Amino acid sequence: MSNSSSLNQFLLLAFVDTWELQLLHFSLFLGIYLAALLGNGLIITAVACDHRLHTPMYFFLFNLSLLDLGSISTTVPKSMANSLWDTRAISYSGCAAQVFLLAFFLSTEYSLLTVMAYDRFIAICRPLHYGMLMDTRACVKMAAAAWASGFLHALLHTGNTFSIPLCQGNAVEQFFCEIPQILKLSCSDSYLREAGVLVIGICLFFGCFIFIVLSYVQIFTAVLRIPSEQGQHKAFSMCLPHLAVVSLFVVTAMFVYLKPPSISSPSLDLVAAVLYAVVPPTVNPLIYSMRNKELKDTLKKLIQLVLFQQQ
Repeated sequence: MSNSSSLNQFLLLAFVDTWELQLLHFSLFLGIYLAALLGNGLIITAVACDHRLHTPMYFFLFNLSLLDLGSISTTVPKSMANSLWDTRAISYSGCAAQVFLLAFFLSTEYSLLTVMAYDRFIAICRPLHYGMLMDTRACVKMAAAAWASGFLHALLHTGNTFSIPLCQGNAVEQFFCEIPQILKLSCSDSYLREAGVLVIGICLFFGCFIFIVLSYVQIFTAVLRIPSEQGQHKAFSMCLPHLAVVSLFVVTAMFVYLKPPSISSPSLDLVAAVLYAVVPPTVNPLIYSMRNKELKDTLKKLIQLVLFQQQ
């Protein structure tokens, strides 16, 4: 294939070759996907239905769960379908849609995690000004800015990626369409343009990362000044779930996009992709509900209500 104009489909990486193992892969991914749907769906329903959770922290958590549902729904169902029907094909438009949607959801999620760090900073370091700085209008504006920035970032990367001539075939060495793997199919002369866009993205990534780190430095400094142990415990309970989610997101993303090419291999890239595209949307609801009494109480009432109605 001489260029991208002759492509009408891509071939995704197959996890396994035998039918029995394909069924195992399908069952495993189905379990993970259902767990992600259940966990994030419960959080969305709980925040929407319980007026006690209509606060900035839970408003942002509501948005985070929506993004997690979107990101895992972009990659996992197609992989399950390919395993079930014993195929590797994805259409050109489907591949472009996967690239755009995954970049959109992940970029928006990272921006939202940055906003949530600011929310925690104001709540702990500027508690007297919290109601004024984090009112409904401010929260909606910050969430809208996160979604808009993710959309523009995804549009930029998708447009650049698929405007580059692809000269190295159509086999994508990943179970979904991923920008680094598609760039491996490009002509060397055109790669530099996308590399420039990636540099811009990396600069924005580290800009948000530095903001989050500085926010938590000030948060932990303020928490350690709290005289009561109960007050410190409450403050840490507010921050640790968010910090755990940020750490999981940042570590996996940095490993995927910043690891040296010398250590790259199909199996390692596959594991890394699962870690950043599949694991976080599944475990984020668990992380946020483990140390959050209000959320756990609401989820228990919600589950009891559903079970009572079924009886």
